[in-house]
Amino acid sequence: MWSEKYRPRTISEMVGNEESRSEIMEWVAKWKKGTKPLLLVGPPGIGKTTIAFLIAKQFGYDMIGLNASDVRSKSRINEILTPVLGNVSVLGTPMIFVDEVDGIHGRGDYGGAAALVEILKESTVPIILAANNDTLEKMKNIKKTVKTISFKKIPPRLLRVYLENILKKENTKLSPGSLIKVIDKSRGDIRSMINLAQSFVTGFNPQTENSFETINVEDGINSFFKSNSFEEARIILYSMQIDPREKINAFYSSIVTSNLDNTTMAKYLEIISKADMLYGKIIRTQNWRLLRYLNDILITLYQNDNRIRYTKYNLSWPLLNRIRWDGAKLKSLSLLISKKLHLSSSAFVTLGLPYVLFCMKNKTIELELQETFGDVLEKEMEQI
Repeated sequence: MWSEKYRPRTISEMVGNEESRSEIMEWVAKWKKGTKPLLLVGPPGIGKTTIAFLIAKQFGYDMIGLNASDVRSKSRINEILTPVLGNVSVLGTPMIFVDEVDGIHGRGDYGGAAALVEILKESTVPIILAANNDTLEKMKNIKKTVKTISFKKIPPRLLRVYLENILKKENTKLSPGSLIKVIDKSRGDIRSMINLAQSFVTGFNPQTENSFETINVEDGINSFFKSNSFEEARIILYSMQIDPREKINAFYSSIVTSNLDNTTMAKYLEIISKADMLYGKIIRTQNWRLLRYLNDILITLYQNDNRIRYTKYNLSWPLLNRIRWDGAKLKSLSLLISKKLHLSSSAFVTLGLPYVLFCMKNKTIELELQETFGDVLEKEMEQI
């Protein structure tokens, strides 16, 4: 996408908000322990996130990027940031960036906002926040602890110069009418302008455009494999604006329950594995900017294949019913055994239970199980 291809690589390549950028540079250059964190406020698509990462790069900081969804609970924000704030010398020179901070509050806020405010009051590393709106009542406590720098929409004259430079590099043109239409419709959002221009030139509507009509996962999967062209399949894939984990699972369960030959199945599963590894990396590193590449991987699944239909579950109904009935028993049993093994219940279910069941199936620890867990099993059966 052009918005990524022509994303500024240095601060000097950015356009608009010169005074705000200068203030940020001065803040970083003079930063010392106790300096108030920064809050960058302005509409989306004008460079708040970009300048935060470029600042870190230019001044030699190791950026730790977070989103509002990462810091909604007190336990979560402490889990992520406490090691950073307490081991600055070990971790190098970290800088913390929290995007969409105005989205922390609300029904999903479980103490995250209050915990963040406490960190902002006594920050030991540079912290930059970004928000689309700081006039909300819920932002009052955060605003008291930060220095606010406002970003404005990019003026049309600058947007035109910037866009014409990109079109020149792409060796293409837009008619004067289309150029005006793109700039006017973007409303000062430079990212939206670039994406819309690409749409006019190539006929491809990027995922960020509102031109996509969102479709549900079932219709999406079925239509994807019925598509008559690669472009049609891509439009359908980008219209499935659902949780990325759910999207991967939907393709996986639909594929593995279909009647496919081994070669085709292996090809599909290899692609699903790549998508799963990318999502795993995003979760581990919290680098959500990588999410833009997920659809680029999943689109390679496309081929017109009527054998694949949407299936929510990749397990047979008899096995699903068995899980439903036995789930309560296994849960109660895992709680008791995990205490004896000094593990969490989830750790035992993930690491220990599969091994125990495998040994029971192969009758390699039948006596040991009876002797060790017999009383526990008996009590569980009585309770059930």
